[in-house]
Amino acid sequence: MPVYKDAKTNTWYVKDRYKDWTGKTKHLMKRGFARKREAVEWEEAFHQRLDSSLDMTFADFYQIYQQNIGSRLKASTWATKAAIIETKLLPFFGELRLRDISSVEVIQWQNQMMKERTPQGKPYSQTYLKTLHNQLSAIFNHAVRFYKLSQNPARTAGAIGEKEGGEMKIWSEEEYRRFSEAIMDKPVSFYCFELLYWCGIREGELLALSRGDFDLNRRELRITKTYHRIHGEDQITTPKTRQSVRTVALPAFLCEEMQEYFSMQYDLRPTDRVFPVSKSFLSKEILRGAAISGVKRIRVHDLRHSHVSLLIHMGYSAVAIAKRVGHKSIDITYRYAHLFPSVQTQMADELDQRREEGEFVQQKL
Repeated sequence: MPVYKDAKTNTWYVKDRYKDWTGKTKHLMKRGFARKREAVEWEEAFHQRLDSSLDMTFADFYQIYQQNIGSRLKASTWATKAAIIETKLLPFFGELRLRDISSVEVIQWQNQMMKERTPQGKPYSQTYLKTLHNQLSAIFNHAVRFYKLSQNPARTAGAIGEKEGGEMKIWSEEEYRRFSEAIMDKPVSFYCFELLYWCGIREGELLALSRGDFDLNRRELRITKTYHRIHGEDQITTPKTRQSVRTVALPAFLCEEMQEYFSMQYDLRPTDRVFPVSKSFLSKEILRGAAISGVKRIRVHDLRHSHVSLLIHMGYSAVAIAKRVGHKSIDITYRYAHLFPSVQTQMADELDQRREEGEFVQQKL
């Protein structure tokens, strides 16, 4: 058994080699066990997980899921998944054996989630409930596909929540102008929100911007990265999707404003972040500006919706808007369908016209 004692620290450790789920040979090393028995138990549990025994607990299978999936995702994406699993799934399913979890247990968990409340005393949103269920189902799908679990109990239980929970909130151009005037006392806030509203970029894209991303002579802004704050550290990664890498045309007035902002900065290098603030800073500032200006409260991300709404009312197509904001055109069509002007009246009028023209031709014959 590959369990050894470290004479220097008087502790025990596990050292072994194994094949992972893809067949690759990897080295196993785990130190710091106070007793040999603890090291042996850990090593046996590890090999039980490795052998894909469905007698393992949900918590043990989470470790397998983490090893298999975690390394394939962006750190920010995995951090979000891990937070959901560790706070909403493990407390309920953690000690249950994987083979013993049925749709009954899943329904009990769903009922518990629907009863839980946020720190503000509000129930979870429909979107969040759906996200929780989807993550649970993804873990069981992984067990079904690779580890011989007979079925996905989350699928049998049925989903909870809805994809779009709640009405989309946006600011009109007039509301945004009132807001922007209210936050001019803080230049960094003003210029941040100018880019968010008039360009429709994401918060992470804004906070990742460097001086070199701007070509003010050509009136262009290059979006190639996004910002995350993970475990207390700033991280710049590739954008959310392939469509997110794009060049955004800047209106002339915004180029002038950004030139003003850059002139205020001392020794700003091409690779330096233009806005060295956080997402929480933006959230606080949008609440402050809304309170001062008297406009309704919205989220920072809703400025992106507001930009799309503005472009729709200006008459641009879903394809053109999608290219600007880094979406697929089909997503724009479905998500903002209620904002596009209806053509039903035009259709009816044209049918009337065709009918009248047809009758006129028949009368002449």
